[in-house]
Amino acid sequence: MKIGVPKEILDSEFRVGLIPNSALSLVKKGHQVFIESEAGLGSGYSNQEYEKSGAKIIEKASHLFEQSDLIVKVKQPLEEDLQFLTKRHILFTYLHLAANKALASKLCELGLSAYAYETIELPNKILPLLLPMSEIAGRMSIQIGANLLEKAQGGKGILLSGAPGVPRGKIVILGGGIAGTQAARQAMGMGAEVILFEKNPLRIRELDEKFGKSALILYSEENLIDEAVQKADLVVGAVLIPGRKPPILVTEESVKKMQAGSVLIDIAIDQGGCIETIKPTKHSEPTFIKHGILHYGVTNMPGAVPRTSTQALNNATLKYILELASTGAENQNLYGGLNIQNGDIVHPEVREALIEA
Repeated sequence: MKIGVPKEILDSEFRVGLIPNSALSLVKKGHQVFIESEAGLGSGYSNQEYEKSGAKIIEKASHLFEQSDLIVKVKQPLEEDLQFLTKRHILFTYLHLAANKALASKLCELGLSAYAYETIELPNKILPLLLPMSEIAGRMSIQIGANLLEKAQGGKGILLSGAPGVPRGKIVILGGGIAGTQAARQAMGMGAEVILFEKNPLRIRELDEKFGKSALILYSEENLIDEAVQKADLVVGAVLIPGRKPPILVTEESVKKMQAGSVLIDIAIDQGGCIETIKPTKHSEPTFIKHGILHYGVTNMPGAVPRTSTQALNNATLKYILELASTGAENQNLYGGLNIQNGDIVHPEVREALIEA
């Protein structure tokens, strides 16, 4: 199969769909790999490295799309990409269609087959292609939050670890999945006071055993969340429902009651977010202030650390890219990854989320 990897054009997105070693693996299987010129530069991979792997460098995006059957990206296609996509293409990338009805409609209109990284699911319910980016985003959320709490960044001017004789910073994490767990680990490592909310009783037990007395694990109950959020210095939204929008756990009324200079970070923003006042932002303008609270809603958080993120993502995606390259659009499922085919939304949860939107 002819596989094309265009340069990512989303604001400050420096990741790339394939690293040279992954391209080499595909070439060894008899596939042709086309890389748009300098597509890997932001992640530290030169055109020469791709050429050594057997890939061909294509100067223009339009030519790359023309020559390719399978398009491998990181983020959802923007208008500049959509103009080159046709019915014959197979698209494999993060799509997050539950929060993007316009894109879903456009992909249906094109009639292509679109597979989403985030809905591929194993029998044990693990989302293998979302997992590495969730881990990174969870860790980043605390790193970013610590910076935003500095006075010069618009925060209230506190150090999460506190100081001798001075209280520690208070962090509330919503969701005890991969991202939330990693955020909690990072927060505890920085010495903050951590409350983590989770609704699955079995997961609550697991987290309680894992973290012991280092974090307070509470059942997600509206009044408890509201009370904790009002006292928090940093709130991290990390709720995930595969293929669907997450529920709103932090209402605008709760935000109004928070202390000025506190920080809200919503990792779930790709799927619509779990904080009522959040809206999508980008790395070049990552924050906005509403009701005196600093909001961070960057939709591609791991793009800020592209070397780490690209390697972690390729470690997970290569297996599925090899499979998709071998089966083509005849693969009717790919473990739940197929979202759109022949003009229809075929993933049940994604379809239901868009009907409700």
